[in-house]
Amino acid sequence: MAKKDKILYKEIEQYMIEQIRSGAWAPFSRIPSENELSERFQVSRITVKNALSRLVEKGVVYRQQGKGTFVAASDRASLSQLVSDDRSGAPQRLVGFLMPRLDNRFTANILSGIEDGLSEKGYRLVFAKTNDSQQEEIRKIHEMKRAGVQGLIIYPVEGENYNNEILSLALSRFPLVFVDRYLRGIEANSVSSDNYAAGMEAVAHLCELGHKSIGFISTKPEGTSSIEERIAGYERALEDRGILIDRSIRLNSLSIGYSDEQVIAMIRQFLVANPHMTAVLTANFAPHVILAAREAGIAVPEDLSVVFFDDVDHPEFSAVPPTVLAQQELEIGREAARLVVAQIENETAEYKQIRLPSRLIVRKSTAPAKAPVRQRG
Repeated sequence: MAKKDKILYKEIEQYMIEQIRSGAWAPFSRIPSENELSERFQVSRITVKNALSRLVEKGVVYRQQGKGTFVAASDRASLSQLVSDDRSGAPQRLVGFLMPRLDNRFTANILSGIEDGLSEKGYRLVFAKTNDSQQEEIRKIHEMKRAGVQGLIIYPVEGENYNNEILSLALSRFPLVFVDRYLRGIEANSVSSDNYAAGMEAVAHLCELGHKSIGFISTKPEGTSSIEERIAGYERALEDRGILIDRSIRLNSLSIGYSDEQVIAMIRQFLVANPHMTAVLTANFAPHVILAAREAGIAVPEDLSVVFFDDVDHPEFSAVPPTVLAQQELEIGREAARLVVAQIENETAEYKQIRLPSRLIVRKSTAPAKAPVRQRG
């Protein structure tokens, strides 16, 4: 882009910000068209389009196909900061990270890895929790864009549907990386564990111990690629060994929003209802499974072997040190940082889906299968 054109679109951008900040253009009102602005400033439409694209990225305006461009609900302080930042000439070099929750080793390590990776490239991290809510996810995306982030790393909220704001980011080719899972039908970078291989490896370990009736506990898998892939790997491993897939020994209706008491009660009921089940794989609810088994009078691993998909802090202090498929959380974070920076700096136009292998760590929650069917209380 010629230097003159760059100066012109910056001037147009600042003009539009001032119109919004002064109240001349009210929130949700339609702004002048590209043709009207190009005539007003005596510049080409591409110059106007560049200015509008930058303001869309910053969350100052938004587009509606076939209707035009409209003013977003921005506060005056954030608009003033945009003016100040642009006049200083200093690039912001900010990347946002949205995560449903920050309550365990896995999420903390991903956050740490992202911060490390961005810091190495000279970028600062802006972090926010979405509290497992799509509405919060949308709101935080708007906040991040108003803060001037140049790219976003998103750990999506679980569920069958993704929000339209994420779709808009992908369609506009805004620098975007998903972590832990990907969203089908959306062209974007993603970094996660190889969950399919992890499901297969977990079943292989249990089968080597003589288990054939192996259950699966998780939240609803629909729309959450990490759980869907683990279940697919679990089923494939059973098929490869000639073991009948029994969907009655799956509990896939749990929710992150349930209380600990609700989760434990549901798992206990599931375990009691399936006394022939000798082993189970579980995602998200490691301590709940142990507590539910204890309440039902089921000994782990003597009566029930359990494999967890995430490691825990200080496993040696656990009531039953867990056998796990340990994920490379720090490296997932670092890879996500590398991908978003590469997209920001136009180093690559290709989208990548990176899958990192998990590592089986055998501890005390798995043991050889017992022949007799146990009685449960």
